Amino acid sequence: MKSIETEDDLDARLTALAGRCEVMARLHARHGRPPLRRRPAGFEGLVHVVVFQQISIAAAAAIWQRTIGVFGAITPERFTAASDEDYRAAGQSRPKVRTLRAVAAAVLDGSLDLDGLADLPAEAAEAALVRVSGIGPWTAEVYLLTCLGHGDAWPAGDVALQAAAAEALGLPSRPDRAAMVAIGERWRPHRAVAARLLWAHYAALRQRAAVPATTA
Repeated sequence: MKSIETEDDLDARLTALAGRCEVMARLHARHGRPPLRRRPAGFEGLVHVVVFQQISIAAAAAIWQRTIGVFGAITPERFTAASDEDYRAAGQSRPKVRTLRAVAAAVLDGSLDLDGLADLPAEAAEAALVRVSGIGPWTAEVYLLTCLGHGDAWPAGDVALQAAAAEALGLPSRPDRAAMVAIGERWRPHRAVAARLLWAHYAALRQRAAVPATTA
């Protein structure tokens, strides 16, 4: 099925998903069209996802700007040739340095074909990514969703997604990754759209919790 490249693509999938799931129809009606969440595919896109994993958005944004300032071109050649000092100047932690070097090496030796991932089913594309040392399921799934526009990518380990699903589905507790994989089956082949709606729902829940209650 066609990838999600534009807001028109997203709208078509939103309509299809809402037509088959009452929960998603309710979230769509409540929150409207969720953000498209797209970034360019390729090496730079994957590096961006790695940099942003497991830290706050504000911290990741600052480190991303430092990385651009130090490296200039975000290419596998530049990341392979970079020294430890370059990576430290860019604010990268040791685990992320190992991951970024592994990704650069895999792209250069052909063991990771980033251009070919778009033609694979979500699970096969994820498997190709996680074979690279340091790339975990969350990183792979977010790359598929935001950089490739894969319509069925499903970041089951994302904590915000889990919390939103628990509230939207009336679950007694936040589902873990395995439970989210099972939950997501009902939304195939539009799981990436379900993820966008759930993230929008999570943002609304957080905003509501941040607003102090008023008294009569």
